[in-house]
Order: sequence, then structure tokens, then C-alpha cells
Amino acid sequence: MTSAATHQTAVPACIPPQDLSGIVGHRFIYTYANGWQYELYVKNDHTIDYRIHSGHVGGRWVKDQNVDLVMLTQGVYKLSWTEPTGTSVSVNVIPAERVLHGVIFFPDWIKTHGERTVLFQNDHRDQMRAYRDAGPAYPIYVVPEFAKITFAEYVGQDDDEVISIAPADLPAGWSDRTN
Repeated sequence: MTSAATHQTAVPACIPPQDLSGIVGHRFIYTYANGWQYELYVKNDHTIDYRIHSGHVGGRWVKDQNVDLVMLTQGVYKLSWTEPTGTSVSVNVIPAERVLHGVIFFPDWIKTHGERTVLFQNDHRDQMRAYRDAGPAYPIYVVPEFAKITFAEYVGQDDDEVISIAPADLPAGWSDRTN
């Protein structure tokens, strides 16, 4: 009998080169198959801003959300994060194909009381944490959906004006633009 140690082999480097230029500094407006519309600005290689134009928590907006951003393969990106609400999100973006797949993991309290999060989160982080801690967290409401990117543009990095007002304060039809 041989030990497991004698059968170990070196694991090849599995991290592809990280060229994030195809996503950093870009704004995307997209609509999920369930009809929910979101807007995402990839501010830099570790931060996003976003607005939710419609859906379960439509009207919510967030600035300076820390994310883990990687390029999975050429032109395919993954952003993952956890919010003060306890919500976790993982989004794969393929800009050239104008497609996105997101999975949102809402704690039960948001499924039941999503309206509590429809605000500018940055001004209410302590309240969001209090709701999260009060729960209930489970069962998790998992929303896996494909989305079509209907609008995409390069707006530059670290621009605090890209997403600076609530969805309701935008001109009528603003998020319906396509290109």
C-alpha cells in the first residue's frame, strides 16, 4: 500500500492572466430574464457602484461596494460580493456577447421585506446590518438569472458622478436606452 503523499503531483498554475481592461471603467444596463433591470458601473478593479431600476428591490442604489473581480478567460469576467444586508451576489459578464448571468442570494428578511432596502444604502449601512442581524437569514432566496446587456459604455475609472443619484431621480426613460 502506498501513501497518498507519494501520489501527489504539482498543480499547474490555474490563474489566467488578469486583463480587466474590458470591464473596468464600464457602465452596463441590463435586464434579467425575470424582468428586473439593473445598472452596474465597474469603478475600478475592486469597487462597483450600482442602481436597481426595477425588480424586487427596485429603487435601491449603492456606491463603493467592494467586490472580487477576476477575468475567468479572455472576455469573461466574474464579480462577487457580500453586502451589509447579508445579500451575496455573483455575476458573470461577457461584454462582447452582451450577456450576463447573475446569482443573487437574498436572506429571508429581504424576501419578506425588500422594501426596507430601497434607499441609498451608503447612508443606512448600520440599519442594514441591524436588519441583517435581526434576520431571519434563512431560508436563502436564490435568484439565478441570465440577463441581456441593453446598454454598455466606457465612462472611465473612479468617476463618482457615473452613479450619483437615485433611480427615481433620473429622467424618464433614462435606463431604457440601448446601443
